[in-house]
Amino acid sequence: MDVRQLRALVTVAEVGSVTRAAELLHLVQPAVTRQIRTLEQELGVALFERTRHGMRTTEAGAIMVDRARRALTELERARAEVQPTPGVVSGIVTVGLLESATELLAEPLVSAVARDHPGIELRLMTAYSGHLQQWLDDGDLDLSLLYNLAGSPSLNVRPLAEERLWVVAPAGEGLRAEDPVPFARVAAQPLVMPAAGHALRSLIDAAAGRAGVEMTIVVQTNSLRLQKQLVGAGHGWTVLPGVGIAEDVALGRLSAAPLSEPEVWRSIVLGTPRTGRTPPAVTVVAREVTRQLAVAVRQGRWPSARLRPSRGETEEERAAGKG
Repeated sequence: MDVRQLRALVTVAEVGSVTRAAELLHLVQPAVTRQIRTLEQELGVALFERTRHGMRTTEAGAIMVDRARRALTELERARAEVQPTPGVVSGIVTVGLLESATELLAEPLVSAVARDHPGIELRLMTAYSGHLQQWLDDGDLDLSLLYNLAGSPSLNVRPLAEERLWVVAPAGEGLRAEDPVPFARVAAQPLVMPAAGHALRSLIDAAAGRAGVEMTIVVQTNSLRLQKQLVGAGHGWTVLPGVGIAEDVALGRLSAAPLSEPEVWRSIVLGTPRTGRTPPAVTVVAREVTRQLAVAVRQGRWPSARLRPSRGETEEERAAGKG
């Protein structure tokens, strides 16, 4: 098994065609076919099903593609680290961003890293907190923002901030930031909720229990975008972090107010793996993610959020946040 075989395997799986894979790898088609067959013979299993519609991975093939992709990423990272430009931090860093915070943090993070550390290649992944934590545990992410995680055997966790949850309704309901809405009023509405098992849903269910009310849930979804779309169309109200709906409220697509009786807060943390060496590029990007979040909170662009005290914050970071 060699790197060329792994590249062929991953490329064929991604494009579904040996011919197209050969073009991307700058090889002739028989060479790619030979690499796949040699790998299958070595492993003793079929990695692809040859269909009229192209190449489709078998169950064994899907496992190998997943592992091969990680191995190739690690090799790319190692190459960048051992062949650096003197005085320049370089490497590949894969960052997990919470779906609700992507619009607020992604572009400033990319701009800052490109400006200050052009040798770093960023790879951004966005999802709900539960998915990001799983990807972090699996080694697919180098660091990630997460919600409500105090720590785990596999992850180091640094608290960054806390944010209050908001009630979100159609624009015509006229909810306002200065008038918090009691949970009992929310529960009386038809609700569009995150799917059961989601971390946000667990917080909402717990709040309903403290308020002593039962909710009328008409739709469940695992998509923030779909939640907002259904609420805007009048299918019900929902509960979301303020950062996820700030633009929609500003543009008049939705109305929103802080949730009260009880208030519901959730923590925002930065998670990194406990095991293995931390490359300098990962340290640099982790610092920049922390700084960008702090700046957003201090400048009021992250609604109803407050920073957690951090002994690791530098004078430069504090100054940047106040500027």
